[in-house]
Order: sequence, then C-alpha cells, then structure tokens
Amino acid sequence: MKRRAFVKQTAVASLVTLGGVGLSSFSASSGAKKITILHTNDVHSHIDPFDPKDGKYPNMGGVARRASIIEKIRQENPNTILLDAGDIFQGTPYFNFYGGELEFKLMSMLKYDISTIGNHDFDNGINGFYAQLPNAQFKFVSANYDFTDTVMNTLVKPYEILIRDGIRIGVFGLGIQLEGLVMKDLYKETKYLNPIEIAQDMSTTLKKEEKCDLVICLSHLGYDYKNEPDRVSDLILARNTENIDLIIGGHTHTFLEQPTKVQNRKGNNVLVNQVGCYGLYLGRIDFYFDSQKNKTSEDSFISI
Repeated sequence: MKRRAFVKQTAVASLVTLGGVGLSSFSASSGAKKITILHTNDVHSHIDPFDPKDGKYPNMGGVARRASIIEKIRQENPNTILLDAGDIFQGTPYFNFYGGELEFKLMSMLKYDISTIGNHDFDNGINGFYAQLPNAQFKFVSANYDFTDTVMNTLVKPYEILIRDGIRIGVFGLGIQLEGLVMKDLYKETKYLNPIEIAQDMSTTLKKEEKCDLVICLSHLGYDYKNEPDRVSDLILARNTENIDLIIGGHTHTFLEQPTKVQNRKGNNVLVNQVGCYGLYLGRIDFYFDSQKNKTSEDSFISI
C-alpha cells in the first residue's frame, strides 16, 4: 500500500474505533464557569493499543480509545482544551517508517490545541521535525528553546492564548537541556535558556500583561530528580516561580494518580501533573471560575 494511502487509512480507522472511559475524582467543586484541561505526555508514537498478551499494559492505550474519551468529554463541556507535553515521536515502527507524519495527522484529527517539544522530537533532526509541521494543525510552544538560527525560527512561539467562555488561558512551553542528551547534529543551533528565569518572565507576561485568568506551563523538564537535587524539575520550577497555576509535565514518564500541590515562592498552590507515557492515560483537570473570573477550585480525573 502506498505510504500516503496507508497513513490516511490508518488515521481514519483509528478514530472510528471507540473505547471506554474510566474516571477517578481528586476533589469536588462547582463554579459559574468550568474549563476542562485534557493532557497527554510522552506518547512516543504509540498509535495502537498494547497487545492483549503484553506483560504490563494488555489492551491499554491506543489513539482510538483516546479519541472516544476526548469526544465524550467535549460533549459534556465544550469549554475543553487538549494539550501535550512533548516526546510525540520515537518508540514504534510508525515513527521509523513515516517520520512523524502519522502522529501529527492523528493529533490534528483529535484536535489538539497546543504541544511543547520534547527531546525525542529531535530524533529525525530539527529538519525532520520541520518537514512534518504541515501535518500538525495545532500550535507548538517553547519559551526556553531559542530557534533563531534554525529552520524553526518564527514557527514556534513562546506562548499561546486560548479563550474559552470568556476565560483567558495562557499556555507556554519549556524544554529540557539538549546538550548531552541529544546529538548536536540533530538540534543544530537551537539554544537552551534557563527554564526558571524564562518561566517567571512568561508567567508574569501572561498574568500581568496578557491578563490571563489561567496560566499553564507545558513542561518537558521532568517531574523530580531525587538523586540530582540541582537539576531543574517541575517541582523545583513550581517552588521557584509565581503566577503559574498548572504545570503539565513530561520526560520522566511519571504517573501521578492525582496532581501534586506545590507552594510557589509566594505561598500559593501550583498543580503539577503528569500521566505516565505511551498514551496509556489521559489526564483531566477541571478549573472552576466565579462570575468575576476568579479561580475558585479544581477537580482532577484520570481516563484509562
């Protein structure tokens, strides 16, 4: 079968097949307006469910199941956004054969809104990533990767703003240090900037200048590094910044049954969440706002 026809047929077939939904509540609250955040991370080109005989994840995952869950949630609440925290690429033969084309087309069909960039998204080189961008009908954000001297210049913004039911949602991205993790020939002249400094600048801009009611960081820094206390992680980022409401993480494949609450440098709570890897789980956080657009509470769920 020709490559183009196979990609199109696989994408359509994956979205037609439906799966089930499982939700477990973290807290209960109500509000005048509800914004639902759905998120994935480290999907690593896993298009199909795991084999029924798989020793760890039998029948779990797959784009088809995720599609049905997302559609059900959107029907319940149209004020829903869908985000990804990076490492879309690398992990199955789909990536080896099609170089990310299928992954981006499927994410577009699922109507992802925004993703950040993980280290494995450079595995076909920055030129390989660039070549697949026409297949991505969603935005990429990265505030601490400076792409000025690369083919990606101007194509990846530091942040994007989404508006749902009058609520302004600012989303910015952070990537992990590439030096020592990714071959220089793959990321070329991409420059890495200090994530804590950039995060503080971005969150202040979004909260104060852009007047966002909710600020979300899509992070591919990793949840925590207990044996490397000086390495920047999502937990360290949360403690050393302000104005961030939610950090959606990736890289360490950490599965959290509920978000971690961390006090930022002003003593306010930041939610930090990550839902494992391979598309096994879909994270969901509902934020509630009163009539003055003040965030009042949140619920958290996990879909399997």
